[in-house]
Amino acid sequence: MTTRLHGIFTPNLVPLTARGDVDELKLADYVNWLIDRGVHGLYPNGSVGEFVRFSLEERRRIAKVVCGTCAARGVPVMVGATEAHTRDILASCDLYASFGARAISLLPPIYFKLSSESLYAYFAEVARSAPIDITLYNIPLFATPIDVPLLMRVASEFPRIIGIKDSSGDVAHLARMINAVKPRRPDFVFFSGWEAALVPQLLLGADGGVHATSNVLPELTRMMYDHFRAGRMNEAVKLQLRLMEFFDLMLSGGADFPDGVRVGAELRGHDLGKSRQPITEKQQVDRKKLATMMQCVMSEFGVVDAPVGGCALREPKGTIDVAHDVEVQRVTEAVVASLKARGLVE
Repeated sequence: MTTRLHGIFTPNLVPLTARGDVDELKLADYVNWLIDRGVHGLYPNGSVGEFVRFSLEERRRIAKVVCGTCAARGVPVMVGATEAHTRDILASCDLYASFGARAISLLPPIYFKLSSESLYAYFAEVARSAPIDITLYNIPLFATPIDVPLLMRVASEFPRIIGIKDSSGDVAHLARMINAVKPRRPDFVFFSGWEAALVPQLLLGADGGVHATSNVLPELTRMMYDHFRAGRMNEAVKLQLRLMEFFDLMLSGGADFPDGVRVGAELRGHDLGKSRQPITEKQQVDRKKLATMMQCVMSEFGVVDAPVGGCALREPKGTIDVAHDVEVQRVTEAVVASLKARGLVE
């Protein structure tokens, strides 16, 4: 039986060399770092991974590195497989299946606004021929929205379509999709793609999240998910509110998305190189200011030191002992696993 997808998946950044080429060794190291800090899976070739700024061949190389690294660790991968032509999508599906990916992620076609019937035809063509499971990707900001009737239709007709990532940020929309599809497809997987809504969407029935923040604070995104699954709702909500400040900084604190995510990863010690998107001198100054603000927030989580000049312009929110909480969680999981192995708990 194929393992059902769940938990926190990281839409990983891509390290680049000084020449702007994909740095495959650093990519593998970075993926291992994320896994070591608790993420449940990886999601290469997504928005945070700037997939539109890489060639088809580069996207396939990125997928191969991530899948190979994750296979050695027993971690599932959902690979972004969106291309301009279904022929290229299906060829990528063949490759990603051979790499060991658990599923692909498929956007509606970008640029052209399409009717629901055209979206159906597109998803149907891929679903009929792909040798790998498919998760859909709803992101109305960049592509034609996936509405509830369409999702019901494709979920009912195509077992290969096993889930959806919803990045609309619309809690009610995800709730309507869950309410419509789950009774017919209890196995269908719903992922939140907007971390500011993760806990509310988990409460409504989502199975996990694909979140940019986990590139920088994988321990905290995993902790938020674990608090929810363990019924520690107050702790989950508190962490959700604390992480929202960091999420807002990354998205709109002074750098165009997803460069703010790269700033955060650099603060965690990862030299990922420059994005392929050129920036001006003013943007470089703004980026340094953003790094200081992000470092102030991250220092309260105990993952970096506060900046040398301090954080006088920001009211402190209180510390979170990430290292202690992660260790407590690790010991708890080890004890439970031991009891299960001895048949003392189910």
